[in-house]
Amino acid sequence: MYNDKSIMALVPARGGSKRLPNKNILDFNGCPLIARSIYAAQKSKYIDSIVVSTDDLAIAKIASECGADVPFSRPEQLATDSSTSNDVILHALASVDQKHDILILLQPTSPLRRTIDIDKCIELLFEKSADGIVSVTECEHPPIWTNFLPDDGCMENFVRQEQLKASQKFPTYYRLNGAIYCFKSDYLLENKGIHYGKKVYAYLMDREHSVDIDVQHDFDYALYLDRKTCGSKS
Repeated sequence: MYNDKSIMALVPARGGSKRLPNKNILDFNGCPLIARSIYAAQKSKYIDSIVVSTDDLAIAKIASECGADVPFSRPEQLATDSSTSNDVILHALASVDQKHDILILLQPTSPLRRTIDIDKCIELLFEKSADGIVSVTECEHPPIWTNFLPDDGCMENFVRQEQLKASQKFPTYYRLNGAIYCFKSDYLLENKGIHYGKKVYAYLMDREHSVDIDVQHDFDYALYLDRKTCGSKS
């Protein structure tokens, strides 16, 4: 709880990952991947409850053993490749018995996210009188250096004129890192999920803690970074 407002952490973890099978429960330096998000939430000064939304019995069992609540089973139609985070958020808000003022979404695919970042996002929500706070990180390269490629791979129109500037003249670009989405519950309900309005602000995280696991390479890189910092869960 923060400023008399109750806070629920929601960890979405479906069982049907195709590019990296069973990724949410793969061993990540001694514990299931999902456990890292649960542990980070448990160490928060402000989070009142931790809810895992899953359709998978194995994930539900592990989440419960780690100390999270699994008060419902996610419907099959919300556990497909086409299901959105907003679908999952709205279902969770409608399914939990106790209502909370703030929901903070913690995807298990961001295991390097720290508790200090979670708590700072919550604090920033109140400091800014915001509707939402979303974590971002600095882009590795200016996005202007990217473009589509035709089927034959021809690069004739790949480099645009504005790309010919020296790279140091570009402004700093940022990207969503998928680690933390902290929103007022009423705002989520009003907008049918995450919405980037005028009172939604960014929380900057460093690249080292911003790895989002999608494929095996991401997983291996996150493992490397985690071992490099002695597997800290703080």
